[in-house]
Amino acid sequence: MTNPLDPLSSFPSPPRMPPPRPAGGPMLLLMSLMLAGGALVGWYIAHGVASHEPVTENGIATTRPVAPRADLADAEKTNIRIFRDTNPSVVFISTVAQRRNFYGQATEVPEGTGSGFVWDKEGHIVTNFHVIRNASGGTVTLWDHSSYPAELVGRSPNNDVAVLKIVAPAEKLRPILVGASHDLQVGQAVYAIGDPFGFDQTLTTGIISALGRTIQSPTGAPIPNTIQTDAPINPGNSGGPLLDGGGRLIGVNSAIVSPSGTSAGIGFAIPVDTINRVVSQIIAHGSVVRPSTGIQLSDQLSQIAHEQFGTKGVMILSIDPDSPAAAAGLRGAEATDSGGVTPGDVIQKINDLPVTTSEQFYSAIEDNRPGDTVTLQIQRGDEKKTIQLKLGSPEQ
Repeated sequence: MTNPLDPLSSFPSPPRMPPPRPAGGPMLLLMSLMLAGGALVGWYIAHGVASHEPVTENGIATTRPVAPRADLADAEKTNIRIFRDTNPSVVFISTVAQRRNFYGQATEVPEGTGSGFVWDKEGHIVTNFHVIRNASGGTVTLWDHSSYPAELVGRSPNNDVAVLKIVAPAEKLRPILVGASHDLQVGQAVYAIGDPFGFDQTLTTGIISALGRTIQSPTGAPIPNTIQTDAPINPGNSGGPLLDGGGRLIGVNSAIVSPSGTSAGIGFAIPVDTINRVVSQIIAHGSVVRPSTGIQLSDQLSQIAHEQFGTKGVMILSIDPDSPAAAAGLRGAEATDSGGVTPGDVIQKINDLPVTTSEQFYSAIEDNRPGDTVTLQIQRGDEKKTIQLKLGSPEQ
């Protein structure tokens, strides 16, 4: 009878088969030998003696032989040399800020971290302004992990530059090699050393991706002629050096473009020509003393004008409204309706002093005081002009 509740019971049962007969003597012996052999092989494998090479010697485990290393590639040797020579110049900066607790008592709490580098044997340390912007105090840690309290010498918020000073033994202070930035080329190899996310003494590499970029300082003022690089730069790299293949400082890492807050391969560094000028003034005066002009320059456009038209000088990128430059009638570059660009005035001389880079222009301006009038010789299209420019109040 079938059981309608059990699907398997609806099928007929198979016919019964007679039980198998026990195996005879020879077959039983063969099976026993096979089982014994398998057990012996398993023991050999388990005890590591299945191969001809012993894994122990006098009871001590031996390691595999080490293959000889090939010579380092030239690029690897360069990376090693730059890190070895420059890392002692790079510092780790940690800052604190004053906060008041529930009872109104002032306490110091960690504010942030960043990077910097040794400028001279007097203990001056260069970093970004935004690294120390909200700090009430800070500590500088050198390459040998010795730490010293830092004193603020001065700052230039518009250039995102600050100078600190520490009192440390002179033998521990390794001033960085200073290079130039006006003659950089897109495609050059660059190296960044800093403390991303607090991991100190970190080296990353890349190339110069673009030149002549303009970024905003913490005050919103434009910082022209910045260097764009794909060398990985992350929070904590701010204030650290960007180096060329000779290990020379060519920029100070300052900003990144990133949807996630981490490196997306688009970083920016303030050019060393700007750093050299600004830092020198901060050390001498505590701030940058420069009469204002309202002129924003572009070394990149200047180079293009020189290559295409043979025009020497520095081209005006833009003019701030209600500025001395606007009052003097100077003109910046303008976009055309067809998508092209009308070049701006090219400044060729200031008070008969030739200028071919933005740094030469700013250096010449800084030799004057607010209220002074300087004579500019400019090229506007095919026409040469002389412009009288009255300098405005100091920029900081």
